[in-house]
Amino acid sequence: MERKIICFGVREYEIPYFEDLGKKYKYQLVLKPEFLNSENYKDALGYEIVMVRGNCVVNYECMKELAENGLKYYLTRTAGYNHVDLKACKDFGIECAFVPGYSPNSVSELALTLALMLLRNTAYTVNLTSKGQFKVTNEMFSREIRSSTIGILGCGRIGTTSAKLCKGLGAKVIGYDIYQSDEAKKYVEFVSLDEFIKSSDIILVHLAYIKGKNDHFINEEFINKMKKDSIIVNVARGEIIDLQSAIKAIKNNHIAGIALDVIEDEKSLFFKNFDDSKHMGNPLYQDLIDLYPKVLITPHIASSTNNALIDMIEVSLKNMDEYINTGKCKNSLIK
Repeated sequence: MERKIICFGVREYEIPYFEDLGKKYKYQLVLKPEFLNSENYKDALGYEIVMVRGNCVVNYECMKELAENGLKYYLTRTAGYNHVDLKACKDFGIECAFVPGYSPNSVSELALTLALMLLRNTAYTVNLTSKGQFKVTNEMFSREIRSSTIGILGCGRIGTTSAKLCKGLGAKVIGYDIYQSDEAKKYVEFVSLDEFIKSSDIILVHLAYIKGKNDHFINEEFINKMKKDSIIVNVARGEIIDLQSAIKAIKNNHIAGIALDVIEDEKSLFFKNFDDSKHMGNPLYQDLIDLYPKVLITPHIASSTNNALIDMIEVSLKNMDEYINTGKCKNSLIK
């Protein structure tokens, strides 16, 4: 007998992957394009198993009602889990599991792509050629990555993958992390934080976010120590960077630019379309957009690849199999 799982936040291009993996693992997957929230949570009433993504946020009271109506398992197909109310899960006896890792290349490749776009001024250049302007300008002159020092901030699985890619292109790669794995040491020269900041031409941010501990780790003091014309690429969590300080540094021509796949409080910006003829309500976001092409933004798409998607769905379904077969799960968030 197939078990039903209601899955929220399923994009159109993801449907075939859900369908194929549902058949493989013998689950009936009910696919919903909407993010689960405290308004539409009633759609999940009566389901024993719910699968969510990072933008699904449900409050304590709604989780209680879901539990009272049969919810036993809450699967998040993400590595981050700050969107999950773990207290509610514990209080109401809901098992909860996450995906500790998926294709690291999905994130690393986007980080490298954005870094190269800023380094080679390609966004600026193609913006002109798209308008029929083909004259070479001073702003098209650029640097090569092989003559750059790449700083990897956070040298876990994804950070180490980024280090491999950058080293393969001939760059000098340095890193900063409290935990220095043997695998990372094959590709990264670990240095002090101060040396890291002052030496990096490009900083790729892969730092895990710990609420209340490393909020705005990249702040005004950090940015002021950076090399002139250096670049920041954040594909980790938006809370890591104080964007006001970064914007100020770009406007003052201290750093060359930033690229962001994540933004603090991104739910108020990402996954929405705004009228480009009008200024945005949030002046911070407007500042970022007005600074294009020195600021490049992608709407949290680092994991939007075929390999990463398969990993996320498959590990989630394996988590569920483990609960059913053994009564526990190695990827459980309930301790």
